[in-house]
Formats: sequence, C-alpha cells, structure tokens
Amino acid sequence: MFNNVPILLTWARIVLIPVVIGVFYLPESVLSLHHQNIIACVVFVIAAITDWLDGYLARSWQQTSAFGAFLDPVADKLMVSAALVALVQLERCDALFAFVIIGREITISALREWMAKMGAAKSVAVSFIGKLKTAAQMTAIPMLLFADDLFGLPILRSGQVLLFIAAVLTVWSMVYYLRRAAPDLRRGA
Repeated sequence: MFNNVPILLTWARIVLIPVVIGVFYLPESVLSLHHQNIIACVVFVIAAITDWLDGYLARSWQQTSAFGAFLDPVADKLMVSAALVALVQLERCDALFAFVIIGREITISALREWMAKMGAAKSVAVSFIGKLKTAAQMTAIPMLLFADDLFGLPILRSGQVLLFIAAVLTVWSMVYYLRRAAPDLRRGA
C-alpha cells in the first residue's frame, strides 16, 4: 500500500485534496481570499504534477502495480471532483459543467471496470480526446482556483471558457468511449 515512491506520490495527491478545499474555510481574518486563492491554486498544481510524476516514475523505475493502477485514477477523480464542487460553491464554475465532468468520470470508470471484467479493457483505453479533455480541465481548474487577474489577464474568465471547452471535450470523449465499447457491451449484455 505504501511500498514505493510512485504510490506514495499518489497518496500525497489524495492528502492534498483537503488542503485545496480547506483553505477556503479559513476566515478572511486569518487568510485573505486572495491568499486562499493562491494557496489553493498552488497546492492543486503540485497535486497535478504528482499525477504526472507518479506515472513517469512507476514506468521508468518499473514499479507499476495493480494497486497503483487502481489508486491513481481514484486520486485523480477525487481531486478533480473536490475542486469542481468547491468552485461551484465559490460561484466560479457552473454546476452543469461540474456535473457533466464528474458524471462522465463516474460513467467511464464504471464502463472501464465492466469492460475489464468482460476481457475487453483495450476498447476503452485512454484516447487522445481523453488526454485533451484532461489537459483542458487540469489547466482550467487552477485558473478558476486562482481567480484573480494576472498581469492584466482575466484568469477567472479564461478559466471559465477553458472549463466550458473541457466540458464539451468531456461529452465528446464519453460518446467516443461508449461507441468503442458498444459492440462488446452488446455481446456481454
């Protein structure tokens, strides 16, 4: 469970989730909203970097494991879902976009589990559109957490536009995966 560095990084990502969310519960007398935004953004970015780093290290050090393959996407989905729920509460993210993204994650996770049980996991392997969706949402979320203008650039508005794009890519990728899995699903139903 804690037997190698990649898995420890994945656990670290899970541990960082309450920090990203919890910072917004501090009273402004303790930490201004501006500083809350900065801390939440930086911690989220660090967590996102651990997502890339744990996979890279697991592959390059040949420390991949079934447990790591299970825990990594769970950590990702928890991190993204928690951030989106917080952003909805902060009124920086439309609830519809959060629902679409979280709903897709649940649907595709369940689909992948079912397909694996059927021996057809390759038909729902990560695709380019899925990677593009992930890149868009993992860029939009820190922008929405930061929320302040930066060098005169409207970061909050840019993040909202990028999250809209991520939501569109989310639907597109879900349809893609469902269409890829449809023949196997029909045979296994």
